[in-house]
Amino acid sequence: DHAPGLGEVTRIADGISWARIPMPGSLGHVNSWLLDDEGGLAAVDTGIQLRECSDAWKALFSGALSETRLTRIVCTHLHPDHIGLAGWLAKRFDTDIWMTRGEWLTARMLIADARDEVPEEAIVHQRGAGWEEDWIEQTRSKGWGRFGRMVFPMPVSYRRIVEGEVLEFGGHRWRVVIGSGHSPEHACLLNERSGVLVSGDQVLPRISSNVSSNITEPQADPLGEWLASIDRLLGLPADLLVCPAHGEPFRGLHVRLAALRDEHLSRLDALAAHLAAPRRAIDCFGQLFNRPIGPEHRDLATGEALAHLRRLERDGRAIRETVDGVWWFRAA
Repeated sequence: DHAPGLGEVTRIADGISWARIPMPGSLGHVNSWLLDDEGGLAAVDTGIQLRECSDAWKALFSGALSETRLTRIVCTHLHPDHIGLAGWLAKRFDTDIWMTRGEWLTARMLIADARDEVPEEAIVHQRGAGWEEDWIEQTRSKGWGRFGRMVFPMPVSYRRIVEGEVLEFGGHRWRVVIGSGHSPEHACLLNERSGVLVSGDQVLPRISSNVSSNITEPQADPLGEWLASIDRLLGLPADLLVCPAHGEPFRGLHVRLAALRDEHLSRLDALAAHLAAPRRAIDCFGQLFNRPIGPEHRDLATGEALAHLRRLERDGRAIRETVDGVWWFRAA
């Protein structure tokens, strides 16, 4: 299928249509999946609170959706390209936002954390990863709490969805399938009768979602959660039409999941070999990424490197030692 243009919607299977919301950055867009519902359509994922994204929705409301009501706003997970306009759409159509509790509460926490000064935990995290002092000063100068600027104010109440729950959308049944690692409690939606999986960022066709350690749960094992989620998703039918948050719909779920799993496992093996000499997280960028890491990607790369190092620790393949606030990892 060709991606729908501005103001357009493409029907792709029984019970589901496709709209694309353009946005800046390397991803360039987020897909919004429109599910047939009683009295209109349920929208899954929304774009960031940016003029470019809201203008795309306005084009839809004066174009393909001019006669359509949005009945509910479903968000797969908390990242701003997925929830940024959820509050705006919910207000416009006087409807509810549907999310898992883990995603909703984490989003509310990040939106509320609008302090100016950078928390000490963030500095400890960056210093531990091996950041230079001038990099850390750049963090201090940028301030904190940027998350909330990308998200339209959310309502106080929401509708919780849980693993295994079957949502009735019009005449269609969509089962909630939870994944983790990229975000705390990411919801995918499975329509077995139509053979469709709305996968959000849990399964993307061409890129691997960022899996990062962060200061909220510094001792967590997000990559372990991500790999366990892949194993669970491999229990779904292999021939589903997968509708991802970025890129085009595709078939071959099991092949893609195996490729994502194997890519991370081979990175872990290469990283374990790299730890023959003690390394900091920033010393592992060249081993993990196939491009140079500039200042704009340093945060994400650090989180991803720490997630891989954490997984090696949990597997008993690496040992961490702290020297003057810096974490050094070596092969066990």
